[in-house]
Formats: sequence, structure tokens, C-alpha cells
Amino acid sequence: MRIRPFELSDQKAVIDLWRSTNLLRPWNDPVKDIARKCKFQPELFVVGEVDQRVMASAMIGYDGHRGSLYYFAVDPEFQSKGFGKALLAYTESVLEQMGCPKLNLLVRSDNHDAQRYYEQISYSRDDALVFGKRLIADN
Repeated sequence: MRIRPFELSDQKAVIDLWRSTNLLRPWNDPVKDIARKCKFQPELFVVGEVDQRVMASAMIGYDGHRGSLYYFAVDPEFQSKGFGKALLAYTESVLEQMGCPKLNLLVRSDNHDAQRYYEQISYSRDDALVFGKRLIADN
């Protein structure tokens, strides 16, 4: 797998990837999410590709206090082959080089497969609740 920065020509493939991995939600417009990320730390939006096919994505952030990871996805056809682990290691390395002390990632409460995956690779649940408030409606 080659990890490289997202390019606008990847947009359709990335959105298809997010759809195939059940990351899309009606209240989040993926085109707008991509446009927002491309305006802020665009170098931290990466894709993984095999044979020039986009098959993974990671939208990384760092605010000076904590790192974050969103839209982390590996095409189901490529799962359980080490690609996710490699992309996560890349994410951790980039953040560590930036001086980031901790990576936070959000997992939906009904995504039990992802929860098990992260627990198996030494991530632990924090005793915290996530609250959100929509400031800009996408629809």
C-alpha cells in the first residue's frame, strides 16, 4: 500500500470507500467535509492505494493538544490484511513527529467490529462522553 496525500481527483473513490464502509451519515455531506479538510491541514488527509486504486483513507487532525482521526477506512476487500494497521501506524507517526501526546478517535457505539479492533491493538476506552452541536447544517 502506498500512502499519499489526498488529491481532488480522489474524491469519488474516497466517497465510494466511505459508503462501502458505512461511514456516511445523512447529516454529514462528504463533499463538504472533504472541502473543509482541504482548507485546514490538507497534508493530514491521506489515502492508501494499491495498484493505483484508492482503498483506504485517514483524515487526521492535530490542534496542539490532541490528535484526532476521522474517516479512517479500509475497503472491505482489503481488510484483515494489515493495511489498516499500517495506515494507523502512519497516522501515529505523523502525529508523534508533530509533538502530539495522544491520539483520540471516535467510534460509533454500534460499531462493535471497530471497537474490538482498536482494543486488540492497545487502544483503550476513555471514561468520557462526546457531546456535539451542529454549527453549520450541511443540508
